[in-house]
Amino acid sequence: MKFIKIKKQFAIPLALCILMALLNVIARLSTPFADFYVARIFPVITNTFSFISGIFPFSVGEIMIILAIILVAVGIPLAVILLILGKNFRKKTLSTACCVYLSVFTYILTTETMNCFIMYQCTPFSEKYLSHSGHTRSQLKDLYTLLIDEVNALAEEVDRDNNNCFVYNGDVNSEARKSMKKAGETFSQLKGYYPKAKPIQFSYFMSQSHLSGIYFPFSLESNYNTDMISSELPETVCHELAHLKGFIQEDEANFISFFATTHCSDDINFQYSGYIEALEYVHNQIYENNMTDAYYLTDRISEKVRGDWFKFLPDTYWEDNAEKEVIPTEKVSTVSTTAIDTNIKMNGRTEGIESYSLMVELLLDFYYPE
Repeated sequence: MKFIKIKKQFAIPLALCILMALLNVIARLSTPFADFYVARIFPVITNTFSFISGIFPFSVGEIMIILAIILVAVGIPLAVILLILGKNFRKKTLSTACCVYLSVFTYILTTETMNCFIMYQCTPFSEKYLSHSGHTRSQLKDLYTLLIDEVNALAEEVDRDNNNCFVYNGDVNSEARKSMKKAGETFSQLKGYYPKAKPIQFSYFMSQSHLSGIYFPFSLESNYNTDMISSELPETVCHELAHLKGFIQEDEANFISFFATTHCSDDINFQYSGYIEALEYVHNQIYENNMTDAYYLTDRISEKVRGDWFKFLPDTYWEDNAEKEVIPTEKVSTVSTTAIDTNIKMNGRTEGIESYSLMVELLLDFYYPE
């Protein structure tokens, strides 16, 4: 029997791809395996690589994406040209191109699997730390009341700019890391080292994608959009840091961010950022469920809160940055939303991008345990 001989530069990437495929299958079939991986193996990986990438003041992940775009936009046409014109070294050109692109694909698959995909198969946060049960419409209404009272009170105390809009002027990284470490005293998986969240230089593209923050599994970094209003910063940074501890589900990261900002920080500005984000999700849930008996509560929301909530970017952002639009925002937004939705569904969450709003269930579990 004759075996196909594979060159070393192809054999290693192919072997890694097979291994990653196998790990994905095992994780999907065995929740205990996924839980063990996140509890024992992932912390070593994330602490090591987060520390290394944290040495650099810029986002390593963003640089990697830029290089990948150049590799595709320049590398593929160049390889085609060399294959057409370089008759004497076509074989070497093809071999080199295949090796490079296979290596890049293998790196992406490996980091996505080990730093993202496996975590989707873990025991849900609600089963691990909360008392999950069904909740009543009355409890949702009570939660809406509670959050309105909290934000109304905090709205009178937080920092505001000349337009009377909430603004965060503190050291967001220092306070976020401190709050997340304190949250680890309640939820043990959150214990450990936290790097600084990093600003994204091409934040306009993130704004087009309606992203306030992003977790890069291939560089193990938490990143945030520098163009969004600063009131979004506290809860966004805590949300992205939660991903570094293996909480990859968006509703879980949302809840952890809420808990860290509101229950683990002494900074009232952090608390306000967390409460107002939660209020937005609960408000939407009230109206999606047509809970007309709770609509009157909306009238109790203060004018200061109304001036702050459901905001992501400055009021004149699109007009002020019109010259930056290379690709139509509508197209970027559609592609981004589809990609996120597909990725979440591919990893077993049928709700897709709607899973963000499932944070409300975790809030109900937290405030109204069984």
